[in-house]
Amino acid sequence: MASYYCLKNGGCSEVMVAFPNAKINIGLHVTERRGDGYHNLETVFYPVAVHDVVEVVEAPELKLTSSGIGIPGDLNGNLCIKAYQLLAEDHDIPLVHIHLHKHIPIGAGLGGGSSDAAFFLKLMNTKFALGLTEVAMEAYCRRLGADCAFFIKNKPVFAFGKGDEFKEVTLDLSSFHLVLVKPGAHVSTGEAYRGVQPRVPPVSLAEVIKKPVAEWKDFIRNDFEASVFKDYPSIRDIKAALYDAGALYASMSGSGSSVYGIFETKPELSALETHNLVFYGV
Repeated sequence: MASYYCLKNGGCSEVMVAFPNAKINIGLHVTERRGDGYHNLETVFYPVAVHDVVEVVEAPELKLTSSGIGIPGDLNGNLCIKAYQLLAEDHDIPLVHIHLHKHIPIGAGLGGGSSDAAFFLKLMNTKFALGLTEVAMEAYCRRLGADCAFFIKNKPVFAFGKGDEFKEVTLDLSSFHLVLVKPGAHVSTGEAYRGVQPRVPPVSLAEVIKKPVAEWKDFIRNDFEASVFKDYPSIRDIKAALYDAGALYASMSGSGSSVYGIFETKPELSALETHNLVFYGV
């Protein structure tokens, strides 16, 4: 999507705008520790309609600004800046001003930072006619983060390896109501991995995901939940509250701290809204 921003001096500069979306993990099995320090896993990534906004305009210097939810740390280390630097190694591209409006909760297992970087790459490819294929953009994304490449095609996939190898799955949740809850607790990814004992599941998630949603509760698990729920009982309680409200399936997304529930009809969850961010109908 393109819009046009008119400068105060009367000139105009094209501003490219995109709306990066979040994802949830449906199931997550940590299958083995790798020699490179990472873990192999299997999960299903599913896109959900909670969005950030990323804007790009040519500028005298490379910089990133932000609004909305505060981004911790040095903005110069943001994945969008790193994505620009990767592109600049291979392409003669001008300097740009990147602005992020953050709405996707940070540190929630929703992939917001990865999505921002992937959508930024797609914006740069369009704005400067770089001619990059989806395969090429996925290759850049794999250098930025394990789940980043998912957002290039942005379709439901079975993910394996480090979480950056994909097989498409036929999965459509549009007839359901999905509720996403983000508590105040923050779970570090390293902390979550330390609480998991890798194991290969008896049946791959690639097969289990084919079952009806109403049966997922008995077959699909997130390996991070056991240790995270022990240390953060408030997250465990959110999952229980979603089931009490009638969820067909509820789970923590990724390593947390967000939890989602899939419902046949829109639930009444006013009690959860008191102390948490709650997104309906995504």
